Amino acid sequence: MNTSSVLGSLAFILALAACGDKELPPPGTPQGASSAGTLPTAAPPPDVKQTKVADVAILPNVRAAVDATDRSPEDRALDAGRRPDVVFSFFGIKPGMKVADLAAGGGYTTELLVRGVGPTGKVWGQNSPDMLAKFLEKPWAGRLAKPVNAAIVNAPRAFEEPLPEDAKDLDAVIMVLFYHDLYWVGSDRAKMNASIMKALKPGGIFGIVDHSGRPGTGSSEAATLHRIEEKVLVEDITKAGFKLVEATDALREPGDTRDWNASPKAAGDKRGHSDRFVLKFQKP
Repeated sequence: MNTSSVLGSLAFILALAACGDKELPPPGTPQGASSAGTLPTAAPPPDVKQTKVADVAILPNVRAAVDATDRSPEDRALDAGRRPDVVFSFFGIKPGMKVADLAAGGGYTTELLVRGVGPTGKVWGQNSPDMLAKFLEKPWAGRLAKPVNAAIVNAPRAFEEPLPEDAKDLDAVIMVLFYHDLYWVGSDRAKMNASIMKALKPGGIFGIVDHSGRPGTGSSEAATLHRIEEKVLVEDITKAGFKLVEATDALREPGDTRDWNASPKAAGDKRGHSDRFVLKFQKP
């Protein structure tokens, strides 16, 4: 893939993620599933807690953040496919926390985090300067201009060192539907993960959501299908010293054949119906 094609694909991912899409029904078997049947998911280590979606207790502050009446229709339209009430409760986002949203895009996740941590918390929103200049300047500026987001600490920084020096002893760092992109944009993932480790307090959480790749594909379809094999991502992050402590099936889609492009524009009506893993890593 040449450089112009790569940048064009990335524009679709980020710009459309910022703009939203029509509301989707609750997750289930995606449209277009073939007769290939259910694909196996990654076998987690035996010491990793597996939490069923029904067992995730929705935190009151997260419930209030998702249900806020002043959220935009575009953001609300993404909720059915992303289940932020479950995901952010699973990650344990509570009032007063210090949290960073990496690869914030247009800020859907960032705003929910701001609402969730409340006035006593603090949220950093990171986008790379290159992406801001090419794709995100307008939607991100619009997000920051909303009164509810006045406290966001804007962090236009490269992925290798995504947070400023004052981002210390964080309770959580979140990356939603982007880690796979780090492979094909050429980011130094080891350096980024080391930076995240440094910014988190002991016991702090690195929460990851991403589109599942088929067994054996590794990171080879990160640019084409915007997916990554779960075990490859786990290996990446645990190499940095993080421990995978918990996973949830909140965004699992057993009927997903995982052979179609999960990026927003390409997914079309299947957006929000890719099989996604939700993983909680912890700093020792």
